[in-house]
Amino acid sequence: MAKIFAAESDLEVVAQTESLPQTLNAVAAIAADVILFETGLSSTPAEAVSEVARRAPQRAKLVLVAQRTGEEETVDYLRRGVQGILTRAISADLLVRCVRRVAAGETWLDKQSVNWVIQAYRAQALQGTAPRQQLRLSEKEMLIISGVTQGLKNKDIAREVGTTEQVVKNYLRKIYDKLQVADRLELALYSMNHRLLEGYVPEPRRPAHTAAGGQLPASTAPATTSAPAPPEPPKPDNGSIDG
Repeated sequence: MAKIFAAESDLEVVAQTESLPQTLNAVAAIAADVILFETGLSSTPAEAVSEVARRAPQRAKLVLVAQRTGEEETVDYLRRGVQGILTRAISADLLVRCVRRVAAGETWLDKQSVNWVIQAYRAQALQGTAPRQQLRLSEKEMLIISGVTQGLKNKDIAREVGTTEQVVKNYLRKIYDKLQVADRLELALYSMNHRLLEGYVPEPRRPAHTAAGGQLPASTAPATTSAPAPPEPPKPDNGSIDG
């Protein structure tokens, strides 16, 4: 893999490790955009993934390299913060494309994995009712969720809400925790399956001079989800999906 990345002018390998302890130390000490983590480095890869994600810089994206993953493993890895899953059998050009797309904020999965994720959230839709009332989502949280399901970028959502892109990112992390989803794809699927925005009408925005503050509250190792209801699940593009 290092030789493949060396041929790309926009990609740089900033660290390589041979064990889980080395990996945990490296991700905590080195600023990387993408972390390629080999599941074979740990006998309990799911727990290792969570620890790597916890220690890595906030902006770092985690891509899992595995021999193979089943349905439950795939969904679990995504919930633990993985933004891409690939195998060592991947071709060099797809490996490079995966790293670039994940670095840009997308999620990389093969078609089978995409189907597993969709099935998991369809099944989740059968459990419980009225999640919006139970979870007490705020008006601003609903606005941000609405923007995500429309496919808007964070900067566009910030413009709609009247705040900064960083504040939107902070709010998204809170929403992910509240709904127990891992990323924009899972948030969009959750919103679709639970009809989260059904009947939702945004409150009129107050003029900037009357708004309190005008903002929402603020709260690797190669370096290398969403439309108005009823939305259609994201479709993979050459092995990737938008995250």
